[in-house]
Amino acid sequence: MKIVEKSRLWFGLSGLVILVGLVFVMITGLNLGIDFTGGTIIQIDLGKSFTTQEIREITDQFDEEAAITYAGENRTQVQVKTKLDLSEAERAEIFNKFREKYNLDAEDLVSMQKVGPVIGQQLKKQAFISLAVAAVGMLMYITYRFEFKFGIAATTALLHDVLVVLAVYAILQIPINTSFIAAMLTIVGYSINATIVVFDRIRENRGLFKKKASLAELVNTSINQTIARSVNTSFTTLMTISMIYLLGVSAIKEFALPLMVGILSGTYSSILIAGPLWAMWKGKEKPGKGRA
Repeated sequence: MKIVEKSRLWFGLSGLVILVGLVFVMITGLNLGIDFTGGTIIQIDLGKSFTTQEIREITDQFDEEAAITYAGENRTQVQVKTKLDLSEAERAEIFNKFREKYNLDAEDLVSMQKVGPVIGQQLKKQAFISLAVAAVGMLMYITYRFEFKFGIAATTALLHDVLVVLAVYAILQIPINTSFIAAMLTIVGYSINATIVVFDRIRENRGLFKKKASLAELVNTSINQTIARSVNTSFTTLMTISMIYLLGVSAIKEFALPLMVGILSGTYSSILIAGPLWAMWKGKEKPGKGRA
């Protein structure tokens, strides 16, 4: 399969998704969850199963956009997350309405807490620092093990994965919480692993082909030799995470969803972005320079 020759197509598709996501970010912004914006979290043990519609009959009186999730071992606890900074009286009023409707006692109030915006700002800063440190560390390692252009291509592919996931979240307006950051770091680690497999085969074939093949032929051959491994590994991982998403509780789903998007994006970038990008930059190198 000729991959390098169609690199403009692969780059164009990625650029289109990222561009659409950027437009949505400018128009509607990212849907930051309570972990980043601050707000109120109330968790109550109802002692029986319930539907979100029942809960919204109460919460809509205070915030129609409040997030309702199940909690507890038997899913008998409800967790209400609202971005509103509710006063102590308002929080007490919410619990009293649940208390009247479900005949609860005071001890059925599991927790009631406020999340300040200062904590959200700290989380944003820590998230950017974590991703930046991971990217720089991988760039240094790949440069040491391979060469600088390999490192730049791999880091660009990682940036591509992060931007694609953010674009999908911006377009679909999916809430972004702390579990999203953990998933992003996992995606970065997974994606770089698939990319290194391709780069290692390119390095191996460079020694075998020497000057008998062009850069395009070298990269195409290397990718074709590893594509089955990359696709099969990603497919089996995606199947497992999909089951976790379908059967898991809300907190697990918040972690699994970005992983699913990231695995698809990481597979795409490791096969269709990283190798062609390296070939493009390597082709502009002066003859005899940087030969590994």
